[in-house]
Amino acid sequence: MESINTLLFRQMIESGANNLANQHQEINALNVFPVPDGDTGTNMNLTFTNGNTDVKKSLSTSVGELSKVLSKGLLMGARGNSGVILSQIFRGFATSVEGKESISTLDLAEGFMKGKEVAYKAVMRPVEGTILTVLRESSQAAYDYVQLHPETSIETYFVELIKEAEVSLAHTPELLPVLKEVGVVDSGGAGFVAVIKGFEAAIAGQGIQRHADSDIEVSAGATMDHDEFGYCTEFIVRLNQNVQHVFKENLFKKSLARLGNSIVVVQDDDLLKVHVHTLKPGDALNLGQRYGEFIKLKIENMSEQHSHLNDIVDTGERDIPRKAIGLIAVAAGPGLKQAFEELRVDVVISGGQTMNPSTEDFVAAIKRVNADHVILLPNNSNIILAAQQASSLVEDKTIHVLESKSIPQGLSACVMYNPDLAIDENLSEMQSALANTKTGEITYAIKDTTFDDVEIKEGDYMGIFGKSIIVSTPSKLEAAKATVDAMVTPESELLTLIRGEDASEEEVSELETYIDDKFDIEVERIEGLQPVYSFIIGVE
Repeated sequence: MESINTLLFRQMIESGANNLANQHQEINALNVFPVPDGDTGTNMNLTFTNGNTDVKKSLSTSVGELSKVLSKGLLMGARGNSGVILSQIFRGFATSVEGKESISTLDLAEGFMKGKEVAYKAVMRPVEGTILTVLRESSQAAYDYVQLHPETSIETYFVELIKEAEVSLAHTPELLPVLKEVGVVDSGGAGFVAVIKGFEAAIAGQGIQRHADSDIEVSAGATMDHDEFGYCTEFIVRLNQNVQHVFKENLFKKSLARLGNSIVVVQDDDLLKVHVHTLKPGDALNLGQRYGEFIKLKIENMSEQHSHLNDIVDTGERDIPRKAIGLIAVAAGPGLKQAFEELRVDVVISGGQTMNPSTEDFVAAIKRVNADHVILLPNNSNIILAAQQASSLVEDKTIHVLESKSIPQGLSACVMYNPDLAIDENLSEMQSALANTKTGEITYAIKDTTFDDVEIKEGDYMGIFGKSIIVSTPSKLEAAKATVDAMVTPESELLTLIRGEDASEEEVSELETYIDDKFDIEVERIEGLQPVYSFIIGVE
């Protein structure tokens, strides 16, 4: 085969999306930390599904035009660092093949080379041993092969690309010691390999079909201003075995009620079936994703259809007086949402660990804030790239991404915000707050492993301080006490104790008493009611 036309390119995208969807749970399992945040596969799956959905709707008749559609869909649907990088690969690819009716082997090779270039530029501090390495080594080797063999067919190009990608992926543990310690390859790299293998299958006339248990149909615009709840949102989640004991149907329904109406929730053993009419389908999905993996998902606009995910209608912001600075923060849990709002945050995006908001979620939130400058607080390292990507899509406001990597950092930064100060002064004060805030977290282990010489058993509670797991024990309180011990120093002045949804009042009281008896430090308690983490601890 010498060229790829529009029909075949559509089939490649569909097959790549299906292969990624079918493998996303295995990719999630390539998790370095044994914590319930293995969402790389899910993030890449939702990102690529979003792009494929736009491609299906598009009437474009050239590969160049269709590549732009795919790029835009991936851009707006990108979730997590892996999803953002995936979107940047195909952004570069689209730039390379712009204006082409069909593409040759050389066009394909140059497209992935451009994708490599754009993806690397999108990451401020590229780390080798990740998806970037797999992309760089495979695209370069396949390009070099084409240069040496100008008559290379499309089929042979993919054989070379995939061969080199698999070699590179297998080598990632040698570049990142943490992968080698845990015994896994890079999850983002595995996701990229799944996509290009799907492409190859379509080239061979054997396009991959999506398994029934990984079916995801996303067909949503982003209307934020409507008299009725405009999106019929339905999904089935297979509850994670480790969270079934903390799942409470009544609390789940109450959370859904804050998002919409016409709510139906049915739990059948480990399956959770949900129906809701909401203006914010993404928030409903984030809520469901806290508890497990999507089996099926469908979103329908009940009032009108939008052909492009970028058609975000005006939110009525012009009715709100314009101000100098607005704040947007990411947080999960009704208590944390309230805490940020009390600190003058204009919009709190529902999300965090295990439920990273998309670029589109950030763009929609930015459009709701009527300010000259908007400060974004991702509050999670895996959300920073999506926030930065969104900032480049808004033209009528100046967006500042403050790289907060935890909830305590975000809260501390907001405490330092002063609406009477200029933007530069605020950014300086808020950045200083980030630097002076330490974060600890208590959560449960999802598998047996050894990390940093700490033996971890599935179901144990782990104390995480920064990037280190300092303790693993069957006792939630013992994990919390050990974490506090590691965090507090004689110079520490304030400890913020954020209670999760599975921590009882008795447990919180006992931990507070322990801190008061042992340390001379002020304690501030927040009823965060966040999922996943029993306690989040900030020390300043």
